[in-house]
Amino acid sequence: MKDTRQSPNSGPSPMKNPGPSPMKNPAPGPSPMKSPAPAPAPAPDPDPGPSPSPTRTAGHPISGHPTAEHRTPSGLRTSPAIEVRPVQAPPPAGDRRRRRLADQGRAYAFLLGGLICFALFSWYPAIRAVVIAFQKYTPGAEPEWVGTANFTRVVQDPEFAAAWRNTLTFTLLALLIGFAIPFVLALVLNELRHARAFFRIVVYLPVMIPPVVSALLWKWFYDPGAGLANEALRFLHLPTSNWSNGADTALVSLVIVATWATMGGTVLIYLAALQSIPGELYEAAELDGASLLQRVRHVTIPQTRFVILMLMLLQIIATMQVFTEPFVITGGGPENATVTVLYLIYKYAFLYNDFGGACALSVMLLLLLGLFSAGYLRLTRTDGEAA
Repeated sequence: MKDTRQSPNSGPSPMKNPGPSPMKNPAPGPSPMKSPAPAPAPAPDPDPGPSPSPTRTAGHPISGHPTAEHRTPSGLRTSPAIEVRPVQAPPPAGDRRRRRLADQGRAYAFLLGGLICFALFSWYPAIRAVVIAFQKYTPGAEPEWVGTANFTRVVQDPEFAAAWRNTLTFTLLALLIGFAIPFVLALVLNELRHARAFFRIVVYLPVMIPPVVSALLWKWFYDPGAGLANEALRFLHLPTSNWSNGADTALVSLVIVATWATMGGTVLIYLAALQSIPGELYEAAELDGASLLQRVRHVTIPQTRFVILMLMLLQIIATMQVFTEPFVITGGGPENATVTVLYLIYKYAFLYNDFGGACALSVMLLLLLGLFSAGYLRLTRTDGEAA
């Protein structure tokens, strides 16, 4: 019996090499076992509320510019980074003072042109007139100081009383005629719904005509022979009038001319004031059963009180200095019926060559208007303005 066993060195073993192992080594790359999925990011708060304001770092101001939000790879929000800037020291007091002076210097530079015009054509003539009022002044000669002699001579002039009487009468008639008509026209224009712009132009047109042209136009209207005013009266079979040629009607004729020539601007100012009144006030008055006159009395006039009072003051000052109409239309006549204070000043200066008397009368008019304006403003100011 043959021995089938072989020695260890007798050759290959009857059991073959099994070859590579059924479990292969993993290839380089991702592992066949997947890592667990990351947890879902928490949903953002629907109402996070106002973010807390960052606190100030000691010695550093907080920048006012917002910074972008930061998120982690998992989607969580982190606090925004705070940008800080170093503190800048305030400019020295000397620099601030120089900057303020430079700003004021530029402002006065812009005002310089207007100040020069006022100084040359308003302030200097007024101061010079006050000085000449106490002097005997003749152009080309040395002025002589005479004290109050010019004032005494002017007051003793027979035309002095007539000039002041005519001026005050003209002012009173201008208030009665020329103050109410513009206000009524403004009320009518304010109620119009059609052709409002056309009627505004028509009302303002006389203001655009030069005053001397207006006076010459009305002088032809008032002509007793072929004037348009008397021709219209004849057409209506009414008695004619002397108008500016009669001592009794001359001053009233001049008031009509002055009112026609200057009421356009006043009407537009009143119209602007009326349009600024809230419509709710009129609606409330209508609901309370107020009539038209009651609405004007209790709504319109109180709401336009400041404009009415200011325009009244300006009209009184302007009518006290009326000159163009007497000078062009009547020449102060007939029988000194239209001689005004300003026209008398003109006669002293350019007809009598008495500049001292003209300046003395000018100073009287200046003092009267100044005192009247101060008293008027004091009496008409409201309780709030007084406080």
